[in-house]
Amino acid sequence: MDKQRVKGAIDQAVGSTKRHIGNMTGNTGTQVGGAAQEIKGKVETAVGKMKDGVRHANNNAEADRNQREVVVVEDRSTR
Repeated sequence: MDKQRVKGAIDQAVGSTKRHIGNMTGNTGTQVGGAAQEIKGKVETAVGKMKDGVRHANNNAEADRNQREVVVVEDRSTR
């Protein structure tokens, strides 16, 4: 798992908590800051998921290349 996914999940949780605290206390600055951090976390998570997808696709492509490798051996005993 890409570390950006983890960081994104943490930012989402912290941002959501800040936003809810801002709602309960009526502090608009905390609400806005929390919402911004939550959105930042969602973006980081999405980027991390894309990186994981690319990494997974590359690993699959490498495995396919390894499976297709053919070794040709010349039989010299028939000459």
